[in-house]
Amino acid sequence: MIFSSIPFLYYFLPVVLIAHFLMPKPGKNAVLLLFSLVFYGWGEPKLLFLMIATILLFYFCGLAMGRAGQKGRKFLCIFAAAVSVGLLGLFKYADFFVESFNGVTGLSVPLLRLALPVGISFYTFQCLSYIVDVYRGKVPPQKNLVSFGAYVALFPQLIAGPIVRYADVARELDSRRTSWDDLSQGFGRFLTGLGKKVLLADQFALLCRIFRESGNQSVVFYWVYAAAFTLNIYFDFSGYSDMAIGLGRIFGFHFLENFDYPYLSKSVTEFWRRWHMSLGSWFRDYVYIPLGGSRVSRWKWVRNILVVWMLTGLWHGAAWNFVLWGLFFACLLLLEKFSGFAEKLPKVLRHGYVLLAVMLSFVLFNAGSLTEAGRDFMGLFGFGNLPLYTAETGYYLRSYAVLFVLGILGATPLPKMLGNRLAGTKLGPVLALIWRVFLLLAATAYMVDGSFSPFLYFRF
Repeated sequence: MIFSSIPFLYYFLPVVLIAHFLMPKPGKNAVLLLFSLVFYGWGEPKLLFLMIATILLFYFCGLAMGRAGQKGRKFLCIFAAAVSVGLLGLFKYADFFVESFNGVTGLSVPLLRLALPVGISFYTFQCLSYIVDVYRGKVPPQKNLVSFGAYVALFPQLIAGPIVRYADVARELDSRRTSWDDLSQGFGRFLTGLGKKVLLADQFALLCRIFRESGNQSVVFYWVYAAAFTLNIYFDFSGYSDMAIGLGRIFGFHFLENFDYPYLSKSVTEFWRRWHMSLGSWFRDYVYIPLGGSRVSRWKWVRNILVVWMLTGLWHGAAWNFVLWGLFFACLLLLEKFSGFAEKLPKVLRHGYVLLAVMLSFVLFNAGSLTEAGRDFMGLFGFGNLPLYTAETGYYLRSYAVLFVLGILGATPLPKMLGNRLAGTKLGPVLALIWRVFLLLAATAYMVDGSFSPFLYFRF
């Protein structure tokens, strides 16, 4: 089940809301846990056991850590982390390593071909942050199994984040309330994300599919594709984050922001402070700083950055293009830190450099293989006897011109600023209601038509 679907929007969500708000306070977490398991098991009933096993593992290890001495706490932390990372490696990376091994040795070790549990990277990282924070004494272990299960399986952010740390929602798990302002802001944020996904991201995704299926590509068409996917992945992922944050607000949770207009960045360093912020801060606090961060020798500092970004690439997918994608950003970050060249450029050039780097990185990110990535880069830079421009390219440029304008404007704070200004007028509440009804009806029309695609980050 996905947020941008008729079953979720008109059947599942209303039932959850009714059950949650009618249930007395002590039973609200039980309602969320039950419906979250239904939500997850809707598409993957066979893999629901893995989710439940993960909940039980970290719950009982956390409880045991509360009673154990220092050595016992350390052992339990390592044990829980090793088991969960092992399961993640088995389901997500086993075939990748087997294929790589076969490629190097020439052998034919059979692949496991295990189905990848949706969202396993997200809920594994949430559980790891919990057990490490309990070990560090940052949070006490959660004694209520239902409350802990609700934290791990919480359906608003279960599938594609943001990565929510237990420390950030511990108080709200035990005691929370939803005001009318929470409901209004939550539904508004959810509908904004739904509009981003269905009305923008899915339409850019359609253009990307048209490009892939075209037999009449050109250099300009390759750049149109690169721009379309760059906007597609932003509106897809930030749209999901908006929906998750909005739903969380409705149920009384205040999740941290995950995006902060990353395409306005003037350095790659700034870009990664604005893009997928929950993942970046997770790697900073649980990998980079424990390795020593920047408070080590220069070569160890370089090692730390390379390790973090190789893991960041692998986290996104079990393929070499993801590894190279992560290392590409590592190299750019090191170049910026060592030379400071980005700060020396004029602001316009700094902004252009970041957009170009990000766009090229997402071409690599979206490639089905290194071979396809190579063809894409050759096409972008005019190799392979491609024409510069074709009539088909012109047709799609004209057809999608308005969408590109809306996408570019939507990736800036301008719509939010306009909305805030209108909200301060007498007609503000009426205009906000009209806008939300429009988003709901327009998104519903697209969903009924069937012209939508799964969230990109579901595969991670």
